[in-house]
Amino acid sequence: MPDPTPSAKSEEETAAAEAQIQERSKRIEYYTTEFTLELLAQKMRDREYVVPEYQREFTWEENRKWRFIESLLMGLPIPFLFFWEDPETGKLEIVDGSQRLRTIEEFLYNELALDELERLPAVNGFRFSDLPAARQRKVKNKPIRGIVLSEHADEQARLDLFDRINTGSKVANKAEVRRGTLRGPFLDMVIELAKSEPFVTMAPVTEKQLNQREREELVTRFFAYGDGLEEYADEVSPFLFAYAKRMNAHFEEHPELAQQYRHRFQRTMAFVNQHFPYGFRRSPSGRVTPRVRFEAIAIGSYLALKERPELSPRGERVREWLESDEFKDFIRSDAANVTSKLQGRLRFVRQKLLARST
Repeated sequence: MPDPTPSAKSEEETAAAEAQIQERSKRIEYYTTEFTLELLAQKMRDREYVVPEYQREFTWEENRKWRFIESLLMGLPIPFLFFWEDPETGKLEIVDGSQRLRTIEEFLYNELALDELERLPAVNGFRFSDLPAARQRKVKNKPIRGIVLSEHADEQARLDLFDRINTGSKVANKAEVRRGTLRGPFLDMVIELAKSEPFVTMAPVTEKQLNQREREELVTRFFAYGDGLEEYADEVSPFLFAYAKRMNAHFEEHPELAQQYRHRFQRTMAFVNQHFPYGFRRSPSGRVTPRVRFEAIAIGSYLALKERPELSPRGERVREWLESDEFKDFIRSDAANVTSKLQGRLRFVRQKLLARST
């Protein structure tokens, strides 16, 4: 085998890359096992498997259920199921596979009638009990492999696994995952503020984004970035997850913080509503709220108000720099989450507001 091409990276760069790989690598203990469909259906029916909240609202359409059962009947390979062993209850939490498990339960308990099967059209209209007795036994005895993460796998490790398994699929996004796994006083406040005015009016979202908790994502970013980026390392998801978890604990220990943070958000939203012509939209008719634009305006405004509470900028001046090429360059989506880009757009708005205030 020929020698690899010499690296064009410096020793410092390669050392930094290796250090980051080691830092982010997680030692995850697990074991593999096999479950029969009969056992899986029974445990689902007996609620022995725990479906995390962030997966509960997502159910397959009927045609996906039919196609999955058709695959089982044809003997096609089925992807692994992933579980986590809860150290307190001993129950298995479903990390990935809840839709497959719910469909198996529904079919074996005679609650799903098959239809629109492409490879097995003769089975259309069948329920499980309509199959020949021998076929029913074969289906019940069919094994599916599972991977069980040990109790030592932390929340972030489980969410990383769920996210990477489902990349590109129709799954819960980061805001939904945080909502389901990190419920506490801070997240409760985020959910409340995400429905408040004038924020809702100023930050329009599509129906799909609304269902995916986009406004909760924006509110969480407002607080996390506003409290400082010391622990931020170019990756939004782990930063927000750690922040939300930490703030839940702070709010539990100091309940008075909720009112302080609520006031911070409401004061900033009132300021933006008064001085920014389109709120967080690109134009008066804008129907979406770009995240980078929201971050720049909302958090930049908060930082300016923090320094000068009586701040009252002139509207025409705000409109002028909002439409400038300089501002548009700061809120371009490429490399938007790089620390320098994030800090740059927050600093730009803060400085413009302080410099142009009356």
